Amino acid sequence: MANSRNFTERELDRIIEMAWEDRTPFEAILFQFDLPEKEVIKLMRGNLKESSFKRWRKRVNSGVSQKHLKKRNPDINRFKCSRQKAISGNKISKR
Repeated sequence: MANSRNFTERELDRIIEMAWEDRTPFEAILFQFDLPEKEVIKLMRGNLKESSFKRWRKRVNSGVSQKHLKKRNPDINRFKCSRQKAISGNKISKR
């Protein structure tokens, strides 16, 4: 079961990254990590500063975010941008 699973640091980072992205729906996280929305919220609450968590929840519920497929344009049928490059094993320079 997903809520009792221990995620690796890399998986945890990816889940948080996906949750933080406005265009990545909760259904994508469920598909990739078998983690439902309620568990994502718990994970975010436990891994973010309180102010960051509150800001994230406010944004997700504001209508700006497309975290729920119901709010999403039905023409969008992929999890990532068509122009997004595949992630390689190389470190990304942060400039």
